[in-house]
Amino acid sequence: MKRVYSASKKILADDVNMLRELRTSVFLRTVQEASIAHTEALGAGRDKTLDKGALWIIVRLKAQINRMPEYDEKVVIRSWPGATMHVLFPRYYELLSENGEVLVRASALWMLMDERTRKMAFPEKYGVRLPTVRTGSELPLPTGVADGETESTFLHPVRFSDVDINGHMNNARYVDAVEDALGTKFLLAHRLTSFEIEYKSEVKPGRRLYIDHSERDGKIFCVGRTGGKTCFRFAAEYTERERSD
Repeated sequence: MKRVYSASKKILADDVNMLRELRTSVFLRTVQEASIAHTEALGAGRDKTLDKGALWIIVRLKAQINRMPEYDEKVVIRSWPGATMHVLFPRYYELLSENGEVLVRASALWMLMDERTRKMAFPEKYGVRLPTVRTGSELPLPTGVADGETESTFLHPVRFSDVDINGHMNNARYVDAVEDALGTKFLLAHRLTSFEIEYKSEVKPGRRLYIDHSERDGKIFCVGRTGGKTCFRFAAEYTERERSD
């Protein structure tokens, strides 16, 4: 049993944006895939969860970005579980270059949701237990995104392609929608250095997701809402890109 999960990945054309850098949403999908693969390897796979009506969902995630890998680059994703907090499962991540440079560090909180009631599920009911691993390089866990003022609103209709195996908008697709709200001009001029996202309630297909957002000196705040409910909060910091004349 590998207490620290590790897998290699080559950055493909479909993984990158127009700057040939890894999309933020693809990083989140990579994190999700590593979490699932390692959880299964640790004995808490679909036979204990999905097949019995329990869904793994992400509650909060934060990341620090030194740089995003580029098209055709080979990287390694590492992940390991922290000490379980009653119903919350901490998990840590590192994205490394081929020569060991730390590109991105992240931490997240996961939990189980009852597929029928859509409410929190107790892991004891499903016999889900994960070990505690400490490496000394853990990014502190996310604590939640404080509410803030917004200036603009962006509408994102939730389509079939946004929805995942759990029947709701996938966690990575929220970030795609946020980047669409920020716009091409801003993203071409700025590089993402850190972000935290807090998922408050799920969004089903066919709903209209409104993203209220603001930007001040490279600091971003977004709140997503639908049907009068807050779905997620997102805070991030960007730095201006160096201009090549």
